[in-house]
Amino acid sequence: MALDQLGLIGNCQCSALVNSHGSVVWSCLPRFDSEPIFSTLLDAEGGGHFTVAPEDGTLGVQRYLENTNILETRFTSATGSFRVLDFCPRFTLFERSFRPSKIVRIVEPLSGTPRVVIHCDPRHGWSKGVPRQEQGSNHVSYLGFGSEVRLTTDVPLAYINARAFALTERRHLVLAWGEPIQEALAPICERFLRETTHYWHQWVKHCDVPPMYQEKVIRSALALKLHCFEDTGAIVAALTTSIPESPGSGRNWDYRYCWLRDSYYALGAFGLLGHFEEREKFLQFLLNVASASPGLDLAPLYRIDGGVDLEEAVLAEWPGYKSNGPVRVGNAAALHLQHDVFGEMVLALAPIFLDKRFSDQATPATLDLVERLARKAAAVAGQPDAGIWEYRSEWRPQTFSSLMCWAAVDRMAMIAKIHKPEAEAEFRAHATRIRDEILARAVDPARGTLVESYGGTEVDAALLQAITLRLVTADDPRSHVTIDTVRQQLEHGGWLRRYRSDEFGQADVAFVICTFWLIEALAKVGRQDEARAMMAQLDQVKSPLGLLAEDLDPSTGAMWGNFPQAYSHVGVIHAAFAASPLWWEVL
Repeated sequence: MALDQLGLIGNCQCSALVNSHGSVVWSCLPRFDSEPIFSTLLDAEGGGHFTVAPEDGTLGVQRYLENTNILETRFTSATGSFRVLDFCPRFTLFERSFRPSKIVRIVEPLSGTPRVVIHCDPRHGWSKGVPRQEQGSNHVSYLGFGSEVRLTTDVPLAYINARAFALTERRHLVLAWGEPIQEALAPICERFLRETTHYWHQWVKHCDVPPMYQEKVIRSALALKLHCFEDTGAIVAALTTSIPESPGSGRNWDYRYCWLRDSYYALGAFGLLGHFEEREKFLQFLLNVASASPGLDLAPLYRIDGGVDLEEAVLAEWPGYKSNGPVRVGNAAALHLQHDVFGEMVLALAPIFLDKRFSDQATPATLDLVERLARKAAAVAGQPDAGIWEYRSEWRPQTFSSLMCWAAVDRMAMIAKIHKPEAEAEFRAHATRIRDEILARAVDPARGTLVESYGGTEVDAALLQAITLRLVTADDPRSHVTIDTVRQQLEHGGWLRRYRSDEFGQADVAFVICTFWLIEALAKVGRQDEARAMMAQLDQVKSPLGLLAEDLDPSTGAMWGNFPQAYSHVGVIHAAFAASPLWWEVL
């Protein structure tokens, strides 16, 4: 199945991918980093699925109900047409967020008398064990999971996992992990639909959007929200594992965890959208992981409960996405040194101290954490590490890591000026020292461009952040030279690779967020026409639902890599705000 045939549903507790055949092909329950209960995405034959489809197998047409995360799939066959509405309930109940680990599927006839097949075939996670079933009067229980798993439905049970039946009225199915549906099914499903629709409509109404690219920004915002694990405040990089960056590349990673770096970028996107509750919850997540490490030896990534038990393993019995193994669980990058994380955490928390709207969060404990993070950044700047691209070969002093360390002490100086004046001079001195070091050791003297590591000659797309973060200003010739050199060496069919090659060889695809970094940088230096021309390339991507993976093959428009990817949707939001005019310029 192609990634452009997958729709995402979720509620900030659980999620699922539904393909245009009407199958839930991926869902980890009860939370993002749990073992999969439906998994044909990675094993077409042995993985579990939950399918509602026409008898003749006709492909459906997918769309989202406007401004929601409710997915509609319409099917038209010889006997009639129908639609399936898929969603995970989310709304406010008793002044609390109601987000159960439940998948709701409402099946509605539209014309004729369509004949429908329904198969619910879950699996025991990575073992792919088939659960024993017990039938009640209106439900099927699947045994052997860590909690009760039950399908409750008003479809006759004789039709489930059996023959096709005539769909003559609206029907309802709820797959629940944990507490099952105990009340009348149809009314509660219709209420869930109504309340969830209202929640998403209100959430979108509270989004700031730029005059241009509104639909793309709204869809990216809705997708990005589903990467937030509201229980702890963690934000995951993606909701899948092991979808390869390109066919046969072996670059198959498990992204169902919280990268501190990715979270910073996501929080920046939410800030542009005018949503700030995600930062409040992430602050609690960060305070939790920081308290477990008095020396602030932060890992680059964590489980969504703050755990660091992320030993990487290959599941040899899983064929992988389109038979492109390996399938990996866990991620060895948790053991890396990635010094940029200290800068990104300071940048993520800086608005608490610089924006008066958040003064209630500017506590002594949070100020102490930010100051300690900045001191850590000052201490590790210029030291070898795995860097943003998580190199698994020899480590070198990475320019991007030093850039983020500079940003940490630079912003801490701004914070100190207001909240701790006696420390301002110290942090400004650190900022000057690190900036001078970067410009002395990470600029190619012959070309005048920044380079990806101290003393190196190669460039990578992350260097564009030096312009966005103001290490070099818009009128500094090194800004334009760096932009042009990165574009010349990394452009691939109008999109950017992240770098030319690593220990796995040359990248065959573009890394989606890098193009959006280029758009931001172009806008920052006043090259707005070029920025908008690059934004137009989004229309080349095969993505009817507006969802983006990590990587793109520019020659075909096909997406690769874990899907959807928070980074990519963060990129859309940042780039759209950078490239668009302001509202007062168009109204």
